[in-house]
Amino acid sequence: MTTPPPSPVAAPPAPPGNHGQAPGQSGLQSGLKNRHLSMIAVGGVIGAGLFVGSASGITAAGPGILLSYALVGALVVFVMRMLGEMAAANPTSGSFSAYADRALGRWAGFSIGWLYWFFWVVVLAVEATAGAAILTSWVPAVPQWAWALIVMVVLTATNLASVASFGEFEFWFAGIKVVAIAAFIAIGGLAIFGVLPGSENAATGFANLTSHGGFLPNGPTAILTGVLMVVFSFMGSEIVTLAAGESEDPQRAVTKATKSVIWRVGIFYLGSILVVVSLLPWNDPSIAKKGSYVAALDSIGIPHAGQIMNVIVLTAVLSCLNSGLYTASRMAFSLGQRGDAPKAFARTNSRGVPQAAILASVLFGFIAVGFNYLWPDTVFQFLLNSSGAVALFVWLVICFSQLRMRGIILRENPDKLIVRMWLFPYLTWATIAMISFVLVYMLTDDSEGGGRIQVLLSVLLAAAVVAVSLVRDRLGRGTAEKDAVTTG
Repeated sequence: MTTPPPSPVAAPPAPPGNHGQAPGQSGLQSGLKNRHLSMIAVGGVIGAGLFVGSASGITAAGPGILLSYALVGALVVFVMRMLGEMAAANPTSGSFSAYADRALGRWAGFSIGWLYWFFWVVVLAVEATAGAAILTSWVPAVPQWAWALIVMVVLTATNLASVASFGEFEFWFAGIKVVAIAAFIAIGGLAIFGVLPGSENAATGFANLTSHGGFLPNGPTAILTGVLMVVFSFMGSEIVTLAAGESEDPQRAVTKATKSVIWRVGIFYLGSILVVVSLLPWNDPSIAKKGSYVAALDSIGIPHAGQIMNVIVLTAVLSCLNSGLYTASRMAFSLGQRGDAPKAFARTNSRGVPQAAILASVLFGFIAVGFNYLWPDTVFQFLLNSSGAVALFVWLVICFSQLRMRGIILRENPDKLIVRMWLFPYLTWATIAMISFVLVYMLTDDSEGGGRIQVLLSVLLAAAVVAVSLVRDRLGRGTAEKDAVTTG
């Protein structure tokens, strides 16, 4: 990262391929409808981590986990506002990677693009294994590895068929998640105040928030511990900015998604967690044993709560797999367009699908699934840890890119500045400080597979990718100079 970024007065030289060009002009087709984009925007912020990871956060921070979710939610809102400002002005399949390329330099776009691709292909393996575990519990006759293979093959075929088929699958996956959480909040809210017919939960209102050791039973520092536990469950909210380029009206889709992120985070995360910690004491053993949502449903007396939640979690897992494969392939496609990946990645077939980019992404996903079964505690754990802090790196790059891109947009296309980051540049710098603080605080977590090892391995991986980028850039300049001398 020693190469200084280019001056914002002039754009960097365009690399080979289509530099930041809108997908509709580069082979991709506008197959996503407005309803697809709306549901992708809503469902993208609801990851499987919300359902399965919230219990550990509640156990660590008590009711104060609400503050942890609020802090991370605020970060997501700010980052999405910045990304929305850039995406509304120039919707592209590379999203923040393409903007970093323009604002910070080739090394930045190359590095964050490949890191983000790596993050999602590792997620593919995690989610395929999680989904296979649920399916095996239902149909034990089929081995878990076979279910993982079936799930990956089906969703690969969906993505290869057309972007419309991806959008349709994601529309229904996201729809189920949204309906499930909305129903949970509504039913839980009625039970909290004792107006749910047949509820077995004592109507305590919000007394559980303070009556078991206070709102912060483990002290204020537990809020930061909770932040580390919940921050990665928010990853995925940026997917809508990658998908918008293949929609009927990219600017409108991005603007709408950006402006709605506040209520999405508020309702789905804060609303549902508030219901859990209001229905049950934070230290109720059933939360850690069954999971927060299952425990809350059981306390109301909802029959078969565990199986109901398994269906919802499986839907969330399949949604994450579907969108993860889409996201990884579109990032690979964009890298190919800019000359930072094999040219084959930038080619689309007759249906407007980047087939090579999809197959390359799913191939690495298949390999990672194999690592998960063969060497779960060594090779696969290394992959997990080395991708652990990439989400925060992405957010930082978005922040720094927006600092530069605001001036570029105002100079070149001021009429396209439809979405504006609030209190620019002060809130942008405050967001950078908050993300940096989370990264530093992760270094204090020295547990096995904890924050320290994730940050260190992620930084090591990022340094390696940046080094590759700088070497490529230097070799490219050397070749260009030799060609110029030969020609002269």
